[in-house]
Amino acid sequence: MLLAAIAVLAGFVVLIWSADLFVAGAASIAANLGLSPIIIGITIVSIGTSAPEILVSITAALTEAGELAIGNAIGSNIANVGLVLGLTVLIVPMKVQPTCMRREIPALLLVTMATALLLLDGVLSRVDGIAMVVVLCVIMSLIVRNEGRDSVLLKEATATPAAVLSPLRAWLTFAAGLVLLIISSRLLVWGATGIALQLGVSQLMIGLTVVAIGTSLPELAATIASALRGHTDIAIGNVIGSNLFNLLAVMAIPGLIEPQALEPLILYRDYLTMTGLTVLLAATLWFGRLRRKAGGAGHAYLGRSVGILLLSIYALYYYWLYRTR
Repeated sequence: MLLAAIAVLAGFVVLIWSADLFVAGAASIAANLGLSPIIIGITIVSIGTSAPEILVSITAALTEAGELAIGNAIGSNIANVGLVLGLTVLIVPMKVQPTCMRREIPALLLVTMATALLLLDGVLSRVDGIAMVVVLCVIMSLIVRNEGRDSVLLKEATATPAAVLSPLRAWLTFAAGLVLLIISSRLLVWGATGIALQLGVSQLMIGLTVVAIGTSLPELAATIASALRGHTDIAIGNVIGSNLFNLLAVMAIPGLIEPQALEPLILYRDYLTMTGLTVLLAATLWFGRLRRKAGGAGHAYLGRSVGILLLSIYALYYYWLYRTR
């Protein structure tokens, strides 16, 4: 147990550090190739903050720990809204621009509902995985096309330009980050499955809790940092983008590698909680916008009361996990 716990802790530390290296290297490569800051932010940074979940999902699926990968995807989405966004708005209340509510929120709701329909038969198949990846590619292409024309996001993306590494250093940083991501994800999965065996709980439970929180730490850091700088659109966009990646890429991977049978608990407890939090976030934004629109403002507002509500639901979910473990 001690060795497995050390492996999980070391895996988390190296995973988060290597994700930063990966993003820095990839962003510098893209900048050296002449891509705009907004495109780099939407694609590379979004993928980079989801890199821990993606690598853990691949490693878990290849080592016959598909339940852990599925739990990681759903648990990370629950953590992103309940913990990451809840804690962020508790620290820094944020404004959300109307474009987010017209595009990103409806996209996340549609993907959440559509993915639920794919999983209702109790199996995550290769066909399901392929459908998820195709939808992800379509959504990303639409986001890149639309957001690249958004003057607000363009201003935020260029407000604090990141340092660009030289071509050689960028490629070395990118390669080092990728290698360390692979090694640390393997170490994390090995330790997590070991803990599950020692405690007599399912890999799903470990994926929903320990692994989900650990792999959500990059989103937590990136979201709070963006909010503190006043870039609230990037902050909430990071959460929404990460959740889309988790549903359409991270959860698709186990099905692409090998069809996965799903426990009924995944649908009526975990997926239902994730869907409820997503709908609650959307409803809060929409009602908030209507109230502020009546007062002459066009944006929505997420205050500290919303943060307390999201964190409370997240805590209640963990109590539900404990009662149904």
